[in-house]
Amino acid sequence: MQQTILKGLLILCILISSCKQSTSENSGAQNEESTMEEHKPFFKLSLAQWSLHRAIQSGQMSPMDFAQKASELGFEGVEYVSQLYNDELKKDANPKKAMELLLKTLKSNSETYKIQNLIIMVDGEGDLAVLDEKERNQAIENHKKWVDAAQFLGCHSIRVNLFGTNDPDKWVDVAIDGLSKLSDYASTKNINVIVENHGYLSSNAAMLTEVMQKVNKKNCGTLPDFGNFCLEREGGERWETKCIKEYPKYQGVEEMMPYAKAVSAKSYDFDAEGKETTIDYKRMLEIIKKSGYNGFIGVEYEGERLGEVKGITATRDLLIKSSKQLD
Repeated sequence: MQQTILKGLLILCILISSCKQSTSENSGAQNEESTMEEHKPFFKLSLAQWSLHRAIQSGQMSPMDFAQKASELGFEGVEYVSQLYNDELKKDANPKKAMELLLKTLKSNSETYKIQNLIIMVDGEGDLAVLDEKERNQAIENHKKWVDAAQFLGCHSIRVNLFGTNDPDKWVDVAIDGLSKLSDYASTKNINVIVENHGYLSSNAAMLTEVMQKVNKKNCGTLPDFGNFCLEREGGERWETKCIKEYPKYQGVEEMMPYAKAVSAKSYDFDAEGKETTIDYKRMLEIIKKSGYNGFIGVEYEGERLGEVKGITATRDLLIKSSKQLD
């Protein structure tokens, strides 16, 4: 009888010990989950398609596989680049049919991989801040098909450039005209028209915010980019040549944030600690968080030393690491 009681007590002790261990493990898991929740970034991550432009333009990757690639790399959203689909849009003699087929495929792929379509970066459709009104109006017309495309895909915006005149005394007025007319059309489709600091006067954040104030439309805003604050290049070239005059990048992002409907985390190269060599990401994120923005931040790797995928993941990881430093 005594042995039976002892055995019972032993079993009871084992059960109690097991329960305590289980409770401790659960508590540890909850604490770990709580810690992860504490360090959750204040933003979501999207992938800018330009990060993969070399692979796409060389034929190593199809632009139609963009959603799949973004999903594999751990992103929630994507930002398309219109010029990377030029070849796809030539596959049918009828431009409207070619666009329709393209959009149906992109939308289907995004749904398959559970990716949010966010923005179409529109290039090569004419300058919205050109002095000639007829030319400017034609550029507006050219952009409208991408407004329609953004609506079909479920994007919130198209990104446009404000190239044209480089005369500061005339640029503001023509930029207002081009943006206002396009934004009026886009509002009928529930689409935003957003301007990136993309060189020359569009990278003068003070002037760009003046344009925003005077356009004064809810669906017209900015897309602050961590880089791209070059005001002038050698030889007056738009791209490629050396930048000889630059707007202060942190000041520029801060000035643009009140009108921001998206943010682009540009990167070029990284040091041994994983920090961007030319941009203080922690400082940039402090500016963004202070503005109250909590939407998507798009990863846009433009470097050459690392491969595109490594550059993308390095940028993504730096954003997450830097966000933790803000807590």
